[in-house]
Parts: sequence; C-alpha cells; structure tokens
Amino acid sequence: MEFLWFVLAGLISGVFAGMGMGGGTFLIPILTLILSVSQTHAQLVNLIVFAVSSVVVLIIQAKHKLLSFDSFWWISIPACLVSLFGAIFALSLDSKILKYVFAGFLCFVGVAQIVLLIIDVKKKNKDAKIKQ
Repeated sequence: MEFLWFVLAGLISGVFAGMGMGGGTFLIPILTLILSVSQTHAQLVNLIVFAVSSVVVLIIQAKHKLLSFDSFWWISIPACLVSLFGAIFALSLDSKILKYVFAGFLCFVGVAQIVLLIIDVKKKNKDAKIKQ
C-alpha cells in the first residue's frame, strides 16, 4: 500500500509541475504527512524530481523557441547559487524547524495567490465598467 502512495505522490507532483505550479507543493506534504518521510529527505526527493523535470521542460521550451537566453543566464546562475546556499542552510536546520518554515512558505504563497486573485477580479470589474 505504501508503494501506491509513493506512485500517487509522483503522479500528483508531475501533473502540477507540468502545469507550472511546482510539484513540491504537493509532493513534500504527501511524503512528510502521509508517508512519514523526514522533511530533509522529502526536500531531497523534491530537488531531484525538480532537477530532472527542469531539464525536460528546458528541452521542450527550447524546441518550441520559447527561451530567451539573454534572461536565462541572468536568472539561472543566481538561482543556482542561492539554491546551493539554501540547501547547505537547510541541512543545518532541525527537520522540525524545516517543516515549520515550509508550512509558513506554503501559507504565504496561498495568501499571496488569494490577494492577487482579488486584485485581478477587481481590475477586470473596473475594466468591464469602463467598456460599458
């Protein structure tokens, strides 16, 4: 039965990663809350999945000529460096603290998405009134 949960976690993660949302949003909670994997190991699995899927997405985007290599390097090099330092920092934290940090991050992202949705709805309503 545990094997099925791992497969389900991979499927859910893949679907949301393919949509651009980030599979770790679901993968890490499934691994930690349902499968009792430590936070550090769950994040390791997520990083490996992310690295592999990033390469696949990069190939697809390049094939469709949707990459701007000018901005690619300006974004990817700092992102890789910060990720390296973040990973080293995460290893120094207790797994329980890492769980709280990740939970806080997910809450922040959720609230930010709600606020952006409200702003977008208000803007569309305002634009609709102007057109009338």
